[in-house]
Amino acid sequence: MTAGPDPSGPPAEAADPGSAPEVLLPRSSGRVDRLTLAAAPEKVRPRGHHRVRSVYAAAHVVPLPWGNNVPGAPAEVDWDSTLGFRRRVWDLGLGVAEAMDTAQRNMGLDYAATRELVERTARAATEFGREHGVPTRDLVVSGVNTDQLPDAPVSLAQVVSAYREQLEHVESTGSGAVLMASRHLAAAARDATDYAKVYAEVLGAARTPVVLHWLGEAFDARLAGYFGSRDTAEAMDTVVGVIEEHADRVAGIKLSLLDAAAERRLRSRLPDGVRMYTGDDYNYVDLILGDGEHHSDALLGAFAAVTPQASAALTALEAGDTDAYRRVLGPTEELSRQVFAPPTQYYKTGVAFLAWLNGLQPGWSMVGGLHSARSLPHLARVIELADACGALADPALAARRWRNLLLTHGVTEERQART
Repeated sequence: MTAGPDPSGPPAEAADPGSAPEVLLPRSSGRVDRLTLAAAPEKVRPRGHHRVRSVYAAAHVVPLPWGNNVPGAPAEVDWDSTLGFRRRVWDLGLGVAEAMDTAQRNMGLDYAATRELVERTARAATEFGREHGVPTRDLVVSGVNTDQLPDAPVSLAQVVSAYREQLEHVESTGSGAVLMASRHLAAAARDATDYAKVYAEVLGAARTPVVLHWLGEAFDARLAGYFGSRDTAEAMDTVVGVIEEHADRVAGIKLSLLDAAAERRLRSRLPDGVRMYTGDDYNYVDLILGDGEHHSDALLGAFAAVTPQASAALTALEAGDTDAYRRVLGPTEELSRQVFAPPTQYYKTGVAFLAWLNGLQPGWSMVGGLHSARSLPHLARVIELADACGALADPALAARRWRNLLLTHGVTEERQART
């Protein structure tokens, strides 16, 4: 097991002193631009848990550098770095959405590793919460899915059984539960009635209220037509029906359709006490702020990439300073749109890339080999936008790590000059 970097202290590598660092930005056209990175942003200090909104960052896992983390292999996790990342999120006042990372859960993070991940994070959250006076469920919610089943046709009864098995496990750890959209249910259900039946049986087994999850096909093409229809309005009627029938078992719903208008329509129909957790990594600034009548809470992969900015923005919102909220969080949305650009299922590559640039994991690799899922020009644009919104905590460290990555791909000063 490797020792991860101290997430609250300096990066594992010392920064180069002196002038502002310059980086090369290879473009898909073949051109290579230069960018002088801005000075390091003011550090956001640890603080108490945010209460103005219920907010969870969907965190990724860090692989062991020497593990066999290739496509199709069981994940081998660097637990020190993985849990260190989560403690940093808690230190900044946000919760962690565990095993909710749809870009890895079905793309490298197998169920055995998922179970251990949920258990380790829940234990760490309980310890942190005991020290800081925060309930475990405010610090961590964990995904409940059916991915222990074979990737083959199954019956609705098997889907229910798999859901309930994972739900029981998550609840046993003290974590809150999120009923994730299931590929198996999408394949087995014939219509909206089947969805309603499955959710009724699963919710009936919940010991405490859970969060539902509606994930759009931009994140997973196999979930097209979830809740029984490709028509969003029809599917929404099914969702609302499930929630209204089981309102005492539903704490909220996470919506990841990348459709702000649909989110506003659904949240206006939710029963009192049921939260809307935005999963819209394109439009979260306005959705979290709200329209004066309704607002969204958040369960976002983007907030794993811009946790300090999210924390600072929520602090401003707590003080009633909406201008400061927009000033801090607004510029992060363009970065998030790049990270979550189509094909959106590879978004976690950008999140892990930024974690590496910021010294929050020792190496540039991912379970399932997903660090290869984005091109150098895509990552160059991520750096450019991260620099613009202050998401590079140590620009000198980021520049050096990026320079070394470019060298491994044959992008050098000399080659740039010849181009």
